[in-house]
Amino acid sequence: MSQVVSLTYSPFAENTYLIYDDTRECVIIDPGCYTREEEKHLVHTIELHGLKPVRLLNTHGHIDHVFGNRFVLDTWKLEAEIHAGEQILLDNVAQIAQMYGIPMRNTVPTPGRYLEEGEEIRFGKTVLTTILAPGHSPAHLCFYCAADNFLIGGDVLFQGSIGRTDLPLGNHEQLLESIQKKIYTLPDETIVYSGHGDETTIGWEAKTNPFVKRS
Repeated sequence: MSQVVSLTYSPFAENTYLIYDDTRECVIIDPGCYTREEEKHLVHTIELHGLKPVRLLNTHGHIDHVFGNRFVLDTWKLEAEIHAGEQILLDNVAQIAQMYGIPMRNTVPTPGRYLEEGEEIRFGKTVLTTILAPGHSPAHLCFYCAADNFLIGGDVLFQGSIGRTDLPLGNHEQLLESIQKKIYTLPDETIVYSGHGDETTIGWEAKTNPFVKRS
C-alpha cells in the first residue's frame, strides 16, 4: 500500500508530496521548498522514512510548485517530469517571481521529460496515472492512484474551493469542465491531496463544493 507524506513550504503554503511504498522508492511531487531550512527539512524527512527518491513530478509550472526543482536535481539527480504545455510557465518563472516580489534563489532547470495524459508513472509497487485537467494552468496534470484511492490534485480542486483562474493562461470555464469530466468521474471515496490546504474527497466536493457540484 502506498503512503503519502505532505510537507508545506514557502510563503505560498504550498503542499509538497512524497509517495512511497514498502520498497522505499518514492516520487517527489511539486517540491515547493524555498529556503535552505525547507530544503534541509525535505532531506531530513526523506532520510527519516528511509526513502530513495527515483522521480520528480510537477503537476504544473507555477512558481510555488517548482521552487525546489533545482535542489532536487542537484541533490538526487532527478530531472523534472511535467506536461509540455506547462513549459511557457516555466520559461517565465523569474518574471512571475519578480511580480510577487519574491526573489528566485535558484533557476528552474529544463524538464528532463514531458508527460502525456493517461501515462503510467511506475515506481516500486506503485502506479500513478496522469490526468490532464487544464484551467488553472494550460496543461495541469493530476496523478491518480487507483489501487489506493487517492489523487494528487495540484491546484485543480481544493477542500471547498477550486483553483484560481485569474493568473496568466488561466481559464475558468475550462477548469470547471476539467473538474466535472476528469475529477468528479473518479470514485467518491478517492482522497484528494491538493496543492494547498487540507485533504478532501471526491464525494464530499461533488456534493458540497460551492463552485462546482457534480452535474
